[in-house]
Amino acid sequence: MAGTDSGNGDGAARGPLAGVRVVELAGIGPGPFAAMVLADLGADVVRVDRPGGGGLAVDPAYDITNRNKRSVLVDLKSADGPARVLDLVERADVLIEGFRPGVAERLGVGPADCHARNPKLVYGRMTGWGQEGPLAHTAGHDIAYIAVTGALGMIGNAGEPPAVPANLVGDYAGGSLYLVIGVLAALHHARTPGGAGQVVDAAIVDGTAHLTAMIHGMVAAGGWQDRRGANLLDGGCPFYGTYETSDGQYMAVGALEQQFYDTFVELLGIADQAPARKDLARWGELREAVAARFKSRTREEWTAVFEGTDACVAPVLSLREAPHHPHLAARATFTDFGGITQPAPAPRFSATPAAVVSGPALPGAHTESVAADWGVPALLGKEG
Repeated sequence: MAGTDSGNGDGAARGPLAGVRVVELAGIGPGPFAAMVLADLGADVVRVDRPGGGGLAVDPAYDITNRNKRSVLVDLKSADGPARVLDLVERADVLIEGFRPGVAERLGVGPADCHARNPKLVYGRMTGWGQEGPLAHTAGHDIAYIAVTGALGMIGNAGEPPAVPANLVGDYAGGSLYLVIGVLAALHHARTPGGAGQVVDAAIVDGTAHLTAMIHGMVAAGGWQDRRGANLLDGGCPFYGTYETSDGQYMAVGALEQQFYDTFVELLGIADQAPARKDLARWGELREAVAARFKSRTREEWTAVFEGTDACVAPVLSLREAPHHPHLAARATFTDFGGITQPAPAPRFSATPAAVVSGPALPGAHTESVAADWGVPALLGKEG
């Protein structure tokens, strides 16, 4: 491997990717999140920030997507900027960039430039539209990418506009996580006998479309209607959805299977009046009965009724409430680091556990340590 450092400069190997070196060219959204995942898993991620910053107006001290990383400042538009980045690339296993197609090439750090210095490098490219196609050079954001793939049109109530799922479906699920999958697969290939580096073209439209694979199969089989709020898993089903409680909060119901449904209607107190689960003609009647019952008690009261049962019912919590849920607290699904409550690294590993070991990397804060650990004195403006 190119990397020999134990990971993130903390001097102790941790996580399954300890020893893997990643260069991240600063960007916003899915690229930084993908690099955070790799850093959480133990890779030594060096973020190349531009002088003066850029991107979204977020205080760097609170940008959790830059946790577990180190940062150096390099002006890629300066005379020696590309050379400094290529010095890092020569010692890296992976590079991640999220520029529009052709920008990295114009800056002198495109795939050809990087592979000339390091043939084993995995070059990860994160874009919305991909490296080619009619819209490749067009600006866009998560909502547009999930719109054209059909994913956005699936989400929401019948007769209402599609519901916007934050930027989770496109940027992070269809984008970041597919980039991580691609990078790890390409890294494996590069390390096989005769293997070489390659370019990973991770487009949010591709990943998001891929996420809808099961639904396309159900449409083809006649088991899914191509409209919102009319199906088993999109809120059209009265025993798979959300219901308001007497205090204006909500409960989530997912009692799909017969045995779970039986438990659900029994605990809800409508077992005697609930119509047959598969009687679609009476789903409206069932929904009204379920809604009326949930409106009779508070979220806390209903949580006490269903907690620990197989009714598949859970309270709908806010972001601030979630870390305090008993199950999530017992599993330490969230952690506090540097005064910020945040999700802990996932997934979990029995032999090489991951952890949050450093807060958000402030731009340029680690130039000296990276220069020393990676053997790139040019980062400090010195001759190598």
